[in-house]
Formats: sequence, C-alpha cells, structure tokens
Amino acid sequence: MDILIVDDETVIREGIQRTLQTRFPEHGVHLAANAEQAIALLRSQRIQIVLTDILMPGMTGLELMNLSRSRHPHVKWVVISAYSEFSYAQEAVRLGAKDYLLKPIGKEVLSEMIRKLGDEIAHETELIEEAELLKANRKYLQEAVFHRFAQGLDTGRIDMDPFMEQHPYFHLIMVKMESDKAVYLENFIIENVLLELTERYGKGFVTVHDGKSLLGLVTLPDAALLPALVDELRSHLVKYLKVPFQIMSSEKIDRIEAVPAEVQRMRQASTTQVYEHHASGSDRSVDVALQYIRTHYHDDLSLEKVAAIVYLNPVYFSQLFKQKTGQGFKEYVTHLRLEQAKQLLMNPKLKLADVADRIGYQDMRHFSQVFRKKYGVTPSEYRLEQTPNSV
Repeated sequence: MDILIVDDETVIREGIQRTLQTRFPEHGVHLAANAEQAIALLRSQRIQIVLTDILMPGMTGLELMNLSRSRHPHVKWVVISAYSEFSYAQEAVRLGAKDYLLKPIGKEVLSEMIRKLGDEIAHETELIEEAELLKANRKYLQEAVFHRFAQGLDTGRIDMDPFMEQHPYFHLIMVKMESDKAVYLENFIIENVLLELTERYGKGFVTVHDGKSLLGLVTLPDAALLPALVDELRSHLVKYLKVPFQIMSSEKIDRIEAVPAEVQRMRQASTTQVYEHHASGSDRSVDVALQYIRTHYHDDLSLEKVAAIVYLNPVYFSQLFKQKTGQGFKEYVTHLRLEQAKQLLMNPKLKLADVADRIGYQDMRHFSQVFRKKYGVTPSEYRLEQTPNSV
C-alpha cells in the first residue's frame, strides 16, 4: 500500500514518515511539500491514502482534495489540521475525507487510523481491482485514440464505430492557456474541473490536446445545457488558474469525421478571441514592453516583435497593452513617434527627411500624411508655426 504525506512543514512530513516506516515497513511512503508535488505523485504512483495538511501556500489541502476526487476516486483522504483550523477539517469530512488528525499527531492515533484504512482498502481492492483495471485501460485507450484522431493523425485500423455508439452526438470544449512556462498544475486543474462538470452535466472525457490546450468531449441530454456548463467552467477556472485562458466550444456534432476540422476551427478562433482572465505579473510585462518601445521607437516595430520580447502571445499582448495604456499598440507607437517629431522639428538645421528617418519613417510622404492626420498641419507648416524666424 502506498501512502502520500502532503505538508509544507518538513518536520511534520518527516515525523509522520518515520512513524509509518517504523510501524508499517511494508507500505511505501511518499512525501510532497505542496499540491503541485502531490499531483505529480498521484499521477506517477498508485497512491491509496493521502494525508494532507489543510493550509499550504498556493493550493490548499481542501482544494487539492476537491480537484483530485474525480481523477483518483479510489484514494482515501485524511486531513491534518491545527485545532484553530477545526472548521476546515469538518469541511474536509463533508467533501469525503475518511478522517482528520489534529496537530500534534499522536503515534497511536496515526497507527490505528492507517490499520483501519488498510483493512478497508484491502477489502475494496479484492472486490473491484480487476473490474477497475479493465475499465481504466478501456478508458485510456479510448482517450488516446480520440486524441490522435482529433489532431488529424492516423489511428491505424481502429474502428471508430464503437466510439460513436457511446457518443452518437456530442460537443467539444477546448481550453487554451497563455503562458511562457510549463503549465503542469494548470493542466491538472483544467482536466479535473472539466471532467467533473462533464460527468455532472452528461458524460464524456477530457484529453490533453497539446502542452497549452485541453480538449473535452461531452454528450449532454439537452444541448441547451452547454452554456451553463461553460459558464460554470469559466467561474471555476478564474478562481483556480493563475494564467490567462480561453474557452471555446462547438455546436452539436453527430459525425466523428467532423472532429479534426472542428478542432482546427477552434484553434484558429483562439487567435482573435479575448482571454478570459489576466495573470498576475501581466502589468510588469507591459511595463517592460513600454520601456523597449520608448528606446526603440525609431526602429521597425511591430506588435509581434514586441510581444515576443516579453514572451507573450501577440493577441493576448495586444489586449493587455490596451487595457494598461488605454491605447492600441499602433496608436501608441504613432503618438510617441510624432511627439518626438515635434521636438525634432524645432531644430531648423534638420531636414524633414532626417526627422522622418529618426522617428522610424523611411517614406517621407507617409510621415507627412500621418503627421497631418494627427495634428491638422504638415510637418513643414508645423515648423513654420513654431519657428517663424527660422526662414
């Protein structure tokens, strides 16, 4: 039997580990200092019991438990709390925890609880392990085949008819994230939230489409339920995710052959769709971009180039930029260049072509048109107005 201890305090983690290894040397004991490490271990190990602290940095023990239940339904959860957190422990029991332990944890209480849960797990395993294994293998095979099919890849000789018997009609839901870092924890959150909602509203499954996107398939008893499902998904993801994301969904599909094209359509739609949520730190990215623009306004500046410098998707960067500055990217750069042109025009020794070149305009005629549109006069007329004695 494998036991996972999740606690951000090293002394508590290792103290529980020593007790369990001494009294139950036959069990495997795994340690995690936070929810992200716990999630990785839940995926890679056959964990049967999780002992988790309630209050931890990032994701709390209750959030970890709530998000993991659908993905790991066989796991027995036990919460660890201080007396002052007792109300949290009660909430954990309501969510399905088998027990709770109050700090400081007594060795006898801990040992008795592990014995009791061990007996319970042994009995359940004997009854359901074989059936569960068959079901899981079938489920993972189905998801793997669908994943390849949705990407337009060859699925060999696998017959898709049995799939259509289970899902004669369905909707696709895609969640796409924007981040310049790995999003393992975010993938886990989206997968579990979307899977739980899918099973509550109808039936289906969720696959990881690529590193930054997940694809859900859901068969609903009534297509009118889709907006409610998407709205609930959005509200949960805004709460849990720390990265910006988009949610896209399809109309009802009744032909499996239509899936690859529909997935491609949603991916294409994502290039213009507004992101649902802005991550903390986004303001800093725009500040860096503004600093770069102010020092390179005379260069060939494009939205794509500046977005790449701050490691953001151009569509998302454009939205952030306007939110922060109140101006579109092109409008901001043009204003900055023309304000600088006004200063340069005060120097009568500079030719108009030199002024245009210094602010990033290679075409003198285009510079004059843009200047006139902005200020109502040509650069030459502006220079005369500001320096009437210069000629």
